[in-house]
Amino acid sequence: MSTDPKELPGADPHTGNREIDPVTGYDTTGHDWGGIKELNTPFPRIALIALVLTVIYSVVTWFLLPAWPMGRDYTRGLLGLDQQEMVKDHLRDLAALRENWLGKFETPDFDALSDDPALMAAAMPAAERLYQDNCSACHGRNGSGGPGFPKLDDEYWLWGGSPEDIATTILVGINATHPDTRWAQMPAFDWMEPNELSILSNYVAALSTGDPDSDSDAALLFAENCASCHGEDGAGGLMNGAPALTDHAVIYGQSADKVLETLRGGRQGVMPYWSDRLTNAEINAIALYVARLSYPATASDPAGPAEADQ
Repeated sequence: MSTDPKELPGADPHTGNREIDPVTGYDTTGHDWGGIKELNTPFPRIALIALVLTVIYSVVTWFLLPAWPMGRDYTRGLLGLDQQEMVKDHLRDLAALRENWLGKFETPDFDALSDDPALMAAAMPAAERLYQDNCSACHGRNGSGGPGFPKLDDEYWLWGGSPEDIATTILVGINATHPDTRWAQMPAFDWMEPNELSILSNYVAALSTGDPDSDSDAALLFAENCASCHGEDGAGGLMNGAPALTDHAVIYGQSADKVLETLRGGRQGVMPYWSDRLTNAEINAIALYVARLSYPATASDPAGPAEADQ
């Protein structure tokens, strides 16, 4: 492409000058966009100043702050900063602050802890955070549970709803690899005749409505095969991992089809143990928080009432 001004687009072939825009005073580039001519304006001064300042800032911070990689390490900069150490210092400060109340949960008297409003005001928000970080993915943000995961905000418990019982469950898990884990299994009843499975599943599904036929063949099947774990009336609460069948929050579903699926295939849910991730004090704090989920909060106690031995 020629660099002769006289040969540039829009230039006068004799003088090499382009057309001057009468409003701005800038010459044009010779490009015409639907009747709008492109101006040959200089680069904005403020943009040049900003560019120079950002370059200067980058060079200064390059020397002052950690920036230069050196294999597996990096320079700390002239200010001697180490962000990893800063985080560790922050975590140590946070741990020291938490120790003022968390230490009381190491070997707790849950009744005494619950009767201390100032302690509960500090502990329960932190316990809620621990719950959200470690438990809510399965049990829901508010303990409402879901398919395959028990509700924690009602009065029906598989292994007891007192803080002590809940702490033990968190500590050792259910059907987990911990040597002291809680064990529970719903065996498969696929050896039953199809008609027996059908009437039994309908009977169990009717338990949540409060209208089962207690004189039916299905009631006899329930008494002979299910009552030893779920209770004579299906109310559960026997501390053996068998859920109540009379509420509307059965873990795997309470419809006749879901019950039939459970009867045919059995169930064995797993809850991991948390003793290798959380401290005893953190586990006890979560246990007290979970035990209180079944009770509505009050204006004077945003964490809920003290009693939680369901």
